Amino acid sequence: MRVIAGQARGTRLAGLKGTGVRPTLDRVRESLFSILGHDLSGECFLDWFGGSGAVGIEALSRGAEKVVWIENNRQAQQLIYANLEKCRFWNGEDESKASNWVLLKMDALQAISVMEERSFLFDIVYLDPPFADGLYEDCLTALAKSQLLNASSLVVVEHHHKNVLQEFYGKLSRTDQRRVGDNCLSFYGIKNS
Repeated sequence: MRVIAGQARGTRLAGLKGTGVRPTLDRVRESLFSILGHDLSGECFLDWFGGSGAVGIEALSRGAEKVVWIENNRQAQQLIYANLEKCRFWNGEDESKASNWVLLKMDALQAISVMEERSFLFDIVYLDPPFADGLYEDCLTALAKSQLLNASSLVVVEHHHKNVLQEFYGKLSRTDQRRVGDNCLSFYGIKNS
């Protein structure tokens, strides 16, 4: 697993085996970021279910203004920190001094109210829950009801191709879907009223 492009290009990222943390494959990340584009300057990016941190780190490497990870697994949290250090996005000191990233160590759905309290507004949301946990519906429904999206926000969901997602979740409407091997990337935007 490596950073594909940008400031940290080529940096090898660490992963955890046997922890239930399933990192996004390089090929899926390559597809995702070829669609999103190379330059994410000025974008606020949410990596929901951060895992190894690879997707958010890729966004930082490509110039995202801010990346927020949500992760409640302690081993995965440590992995995100280690990968941030490897890429030189963090020096291991007080993380509150990091201006371009935040790691929220909590349950995915509980994090919504915390992010709303902090007035986060995301341009891109990447949602990749554990395939077997059935959290897609709950997360997309809660996100659609939240104040975390702007009119041009893009929500990208990575899921197994056999896991069929709805076309609409509240104000979110599927705009595109791409299959990458056994995985699928579903893209949602805000419905025009």
